[in-house]
Amino acid sequence: MAQAVLALDQGTTSSRAILFDRAGKVLAVAQQEFAQHYPQPGWVEHDLHDIWRTQRDTARRVLAQAGMRATDLAAIGVANQRETTAIWDRRTGEPAARAIVWQCRRTAGRCRDIRERGQEPMLRAKTGLVADAYFSATKIAWLLDEVPGLRRRAERGELAFGTIDSWIVWNLSGGRLHVTDPSNASRTLLYNLDLRGWDPELLDFFGVPASLLPEIRPSSAVYGKSDAGVLGAAVSIAGIAGDQQAALFGQGCTEPGMMKNTYGTGCFLLVNTGAAPVRSQAGLLASAGCQFAEKPAFVLEGAVFIAGAAVQWLRDGLGLIAQASETEALARSVPDTGGVHFVPAFVGLGAPHWNADARGALTGLTRGTTRAHIVRAALESIAFQSAELVEAIRADRGGTASPQRTAALRVDGGATANDFLCQIQADLLGFPVERPMVLETTAAGAAYLAGLATGFWDGVEELAAIRRVDRLFEPARDDAWRGEQMEGWRKAVERVLL
Repeated sequence: MAQAVLALDQGTTSSRAILFDRAGKVLAVAQQEFAQHYPQPGWVEHDLHDIWRTQRDTARRVLAQAGMRATDLAAIGVANQRETTAIWDRRTGEPAARAIVWQCRRTAGRCRDIRERGQEPMLRAKTGLVADAYFSATKIAWLLDEVPGLRRRAERGELAFGTIDSWIVWNLSGGRLHVTDPSNASRTLLYNLDLRGWDPELLDFFGVPASLLPEIRPSSAVYGKSDAGVLGAAVSIAGIAGDQQAALFGQGCTEPGMMKNTYGTGCFLLVNTGAAPVRSQAGLLASAGCQFAEKPAFVLEGAVFIAGAAVQWLRDGLGLIAQASETEALARSVPDTGGVHFVPAFVGLGAPHWNADARGALTGLTRGTTRAHIVRAALESIAFQSAELVEAIRADRGGTASPQRTAALRVDGGATANDFLCQIQADLLGFPVERPMVLETTAAGAAYLAGLATGFWDGVEELAAIRRVDRLFEPARDDAWRGEQMEGWRKAVERVLL
């Protein structure tokens, strides 16, 4: 009998492999970083060989750590950095170029032209996204146009495009599988949310040959087997999801209205909107969620660009702290920020503002301001930005922002170890914040998708039963305080909007 599911969590700076048992417990973790390439200011690339090598090696290592063989696995699930764009040769599997990473801004000019020509509303209507270099379509077009001979090879059907999930599964399967799932496809600007598939008009608009594209399969399905040479035996590949949608599923947010927020370098807040897409009127993005063959799911998403990175800046840029763990005690050492607001718009502001020209600011400084006030303001900035996203969700959902099944925001990510941050977040939201016992929610989501497809788990009810909560943070402030705080934040943000 199978003992575990293997989750491959392929991220922007490292590849990880995690084993989960039937009770949802983490049995072993292996992680390996890989190089980032910055050929020009604003450009970010990955070597696709590095991505596959580190992901393969961590998978082998995690099995060895747990004393398991591939034959002990029920399935493999894949979660991945989204939007990052890979093109490779279908015959040899060799990359045609380095991958263009989601952070890369080289196609910002093309996106600006789209907006200036008034074509963005068409993209929003079809895809739920905005015209931004963040997404894959302009990256594909750039590679086809700028790498000599690539467009000609693509038109002859010699090349394959994929987000990183497709690249991982291609290599896992020995080149037999060229697939993706809706959660990743919907982040390319080529996927029509209503058609639930690739849009021929969008392919023509961006100049992307259809022959490049992977087959879109449900997020939870048996796609095929891994090549026996990868792990020592063939294993079912049965789950794929982009990292944020995987975390939403891993948090058990399977009903409309349920929300999660991941606190990392940035923040990603997603709400399950059910079986039909909801186009945002408040600056959020609509995408596909983790979809089953019989049950499509969609999400609204808000992205905060700078969250944990603000704390890193306090440490590395200003030298106010030696390590992030100091921030909680410092924040609690003062009753409030003393009127200080920190707007960490180091790379512009994401949702709901989408202002790439905004720049960071510290406002309200006096001679009485101390490093404790600034540290507290930095932590509060993370909570304020996330509260703005919940306000946007409330606007898009007709005034309701609390989940249906449980009135809580489910949180994960490294920063949630900070109890002060979780408490101030609950205070600003006016409903509880729930921190799970297992914080590996992205990998858990990929594992759950794969395990459901292969019968390792019977259904989402069983997964809900094994989920454990570490702590529930209840709001301790009233609506008047909440309104006053949010108004002060909005005034600070107005000062940086250009």
